Amino acid sequence: MAAPVVLSVSPQQGPASGGTAVTVTGTSFTGATTVRFGTKAATSFTVNSSTQITAITPSSSVGPVNVSVTTSQGTSSQQVTFTFVAVAAPSLSTLTPSQGPTSGGTTVTLTGTNLTGATAVRFDGIAAASFTVNSATQITAVAPPHAAGAAQVTVTTSGGTSNALSFTYVAVPSLTGLVPNQGPVSGGTTVTLTGVNFSGATGVSFDGVPAASFTVNSATQITAVAPSHAAGAAQVTVTTSGGTSNALSFTYVAVPSLTGLVPNQGPVSGGTTVTLTGVNFSGATAVSFDGVPAASFTVNSATQITAVAPSHAAGAAQVTVTTPGGTSNPDNPQAYFYYAATPSLLSVLPLSGPTTGGTTVTLTGNDLLGATAVSFDGVAATSFTVDSATQITAVAPPHAAGIAEVTVTTPGGTSNPAGYVYLTAPALFSLIPDQGPTHGGTVVTLTGTELAATSEVRFGSTPTSFTVVSPTQVTAVVPTGPDGPVTVTATTPAGTSNALTYTRVSGPSI
Repeated sequence: MAAPVVLSVSPQQGPASGGTAVTVTGTSFTGATTVRFGTKAATSFTVNSSTQITAITPSSSVGPVNVSVTTSQGTSSQQVTFTFVAVAAPSLSTLTPSQGPTSGGTTVTLTGTNLTGATAVRFDGIAAASFTVNSATQITAVAPPHAAGAAQVTVTTSGGTSNALSFTYVAVPSLTGLVPNQGPVSGGTTVTLTGVNFSGATGVSFDGVPAASFTVNSATQITAVAPSHAAGAAQVTVTTSGGTSNALSFTYVAVPSLTGLVPNQGPVSGGTTVTLTGVNFSGATAVSFDGVPAASFTVNSATQITAVAPSHAAGAAQVTVTTPGGTSNPDNPQAYFYYAATPSLLSVLPLSGPTTGGTTVTLTGNDLLGATAVSFDGVAATSFTVDSATQITAVAPPHAAGIAEVTVTTPGGTSNPAGYVYLTAPALFSLIPDQGPTHGGTVVTLTGTELAATSEVRFGSTPTSFTVVSPTQVTAVVPTGPDGPVTVTATTPAGTSNALTYTRVSGPSI
């Protein structure tokens, strides 16, 4: 076999500190026993084939040396040189960013000096996923995966390995709770987020919309102010240099709107059951009457609440419904009216009327505003008008003869009763005498029924003086009038009687 022949080396230079991997090409390398750089043996070498060896340079003084290969057939004699050069070790000054997720993938910019020819960038000894030497002062490297905590970053060149700078691996944040987990569409709710790995949080988002503001209280708690958002669920996430957390749901609730109250009035003592109608009542947390909580309330549906009015001073009270979406009708609240006291009646005029009803009766008293009923022995008035807090005009309904108790009902209660007498219309049976002179003055006795309350006796259209003798008898003085027949009637509050005939007769003439 022939002695080995060295034809070339690559690279042709390296640092005097040694450690350069040099590819030696030539012939007859099989069974090589030694590779020398000058007089020093390679630190190690590998015979790749009969024409190629990879050798690691030993340390050496600066300058060119001959590279030789020795086999059992001898030592190569060709003058192929490798030059040992003085190379400055790399130095790192900054890395940006200085932290990233444990999953790796962060692109980190390293700045320093003597970075040309870098052969490795390592994070705690783990090779960067990739790196690019941009210049002698800058390298861009992609961080590999790593456990949470600090990793020491170094750069290696032919001049050696740099000083180390710290890159912090941050665990991905995790959300476990939101309190409260709902609020109004207008935003502004202060939400406490709990979880882990919140330190250094750079963002809190509600469906991708940044929180109005947030404060990192600790590694396990953040306080965030919800931004405005359409009604419905929004996914809340926390972002740190470690990544973006899992999402938890925050529900945006539309502001409730109150459109009706039935009834809309009641006594100052409270206790009235009021049905509230509107929209967005679900989850209601309060019903208030001028800021005073309802005695109790039940949310029947998203559009109806039943509430018991609390006690309150007389007058109008603004009723509101509060839900996580806010408080209803701030600019147009619904009014509920409290009445001061139970109504009272002082008088009824006239005091009586016919059983057929139809009499217009004036009721006087106190606290009559808001009257909802006027009753005669429990029978509703044909109609009534509330003239003022002290007067009501009512039309009496039909009723049997006798005394009826008149009452007024308001949201404050039902008044004391006042008596009203239903009378049967008077009837005349006889007239004695039934004739007399035209000059009048004759006293006539009218006999009949229901005459006790007689208020008028007429001869034709002329009223005359009279005396009520008993419920069945009235005496009247015949007024002057022309001769001939004239009708006689008696009138009571119950009406006017049937007519009887009285005849005036002229006296004899001379």
